[in-house]
Amino acid sequence: MNAVPAPSVSDRADAGRLAKHRARKRINLIALTLSLCAMAFGVFWLIWILVETFVLGVGGLHLSVFTEMTPPPQAETGGLANAIFGSAMMVGLATLLGTPIGVLAGVYLAEYGRTNVLGRTTQFINDILLSAPSIVIGLFIYAVVVARMKSFSGFAGVLALALIVIPVVIRTTENMLSLIPNSLREAAYALGTPKWKVIWSVTLRAARAGVVTGVLLAVARIAGETAPLLFTALSNQFWTSNLGKPMASLPVTIFKFAMSPYENWQKLAWAGVFLITLGVLALNILARILFRNKH
Repeated sequence: MNAVPAPSVSDRADAGRLAKHRARKRINLIALTLSLCAMAFGVFWLIWILVETFVLGVGGLHLSVFTEMTPPPQAETGGLANAIFGSAMMVGLATLLGTPIGVLAGVYLAEYGRTNVLGRTTQFINDILLSAPSIVIGLFIYAVVVARMKSFSGFAGVLALALIVIPVVIRTTENMLSLIPNSLREAAYALGTPKWKVIWSVTLRAARAGVVTGVLLAVARIAGETAPLLFTALSNQFWTSNLGKPMASLPVTIFKFAMSPYENWQKLAWAGVFLITLGVLALNILARILFRNKH
């Protein structure tokens, strides 16, 4: 009988590589399947939430939502005009207050504070503030402002929302400026341009779209915050532009009306949910468009 030749070293190596290749393909298939299942699970709940919000929210929308004040229990008519105005006012003022502070702090961290102790300390504090629950910020403003003024106020709500805006804008500004190539800065320095002028005319201009994106994302985050406003601005059934008094807001009104047993309040709560969802969605789409144009 003829003896079967033993496999050569190269044949054994080829067989080993083929076995490893097949094992990698199996692992890749398993990982891809699990990833697709996780994505489908998340998208399923997201679509369900959006469909329910759209159906129930559109059902509660009517002209009086934008023209009338929040109604008393079991009233036949009523709207969310004061809550919409209060939310727009507090979110707008918080953005105007927090954005300059966040941009300036982000510029410092990216351009001056990369190596010194103050910069590292600021980054550490900003990380803590960025991850802090919003209710903690609300309690802080309550203890510092509301308790001492002995009154809830729109001003306290603005401060609470601004403290949420600031760390988001700082992180985005710092990251966007860090992505700017140093060759741009060096070219400006070679022309004798002072550092402040380089930051203003070169780096900030190059990172403009990214910074604006961070501001829009911060606005989208604070638009639906409820916990900080419960401890600061509280609520108001009437229209007011006085920041020294309690002020109505959409998130708090939604919280109060959704928990009530009255059908008209529940319909208004869903209408408010729809308006906030639509506004946040629009801001996120705008941020995506700006970020895409940046690249």
